Amino acid sequence: MLISLSDVLSEQHRPVDATVTLEMEEFRIKSGSYPIIQKSPVHVNVSHIKGRELKIQAEAEVTILIPCDRCLEDVEEKFSLDCTRYVDLAATDAELKEGFDESNYISGYHLDVDKMLFNEILIGWPTKVLCSDDCKGICSVCGQNLNKGTCNCEDTGLDPRMSVVRDLFKNFKEV
Repeated sequence: MLISLSDVLSEQHRPVDATVTLEMEEFRIKSGSYPIIQKSPVHVNVSHIKGRELKIQAEAEVTILIPCDRCLEDVEEKFSLDCTRYVDLAATDAELKEGFDESNYISGYHLDVDKMLFNEILIGWPTKVLCSDDCKGICSVCGQNLNKGTCNCEDTGLDPRMSVVRDLFKNFKEV
């Protein structure tokens, strides 16, 4: 969704206060494509600071389905997005002063809300997603979800080269 910044960048510097819908249906990154199952309207407020410097505030909530890192079951991950960005449209990204953010989501006189929120979701993306803390994962032989039941695969046991270490632990329980 594009929001026109012509009012805030004009001589009157009228702030822009809008509530728009998030058009993004899925979150797509190199590791995969993740469906957005729930999203709230995005409240955006853009105000003028000085010159071509702007303060952009956005609030929204998004729920994305992400597979569990152990068992691959879908997990609903909720992102509460509340961001405040300070941008200087007169400066390039290389010339940014301290306290100002990149403005790659602003093109000319238009703010791309989806691109700005994409960046916010990417920043808040979890490093590890688990369906529960005690998730057992999947069997490495047959792929059975061990949270839903056991499988009949042979226990491959330990690597025979580790038998010395295993015996050490058997003989000396204090170690």
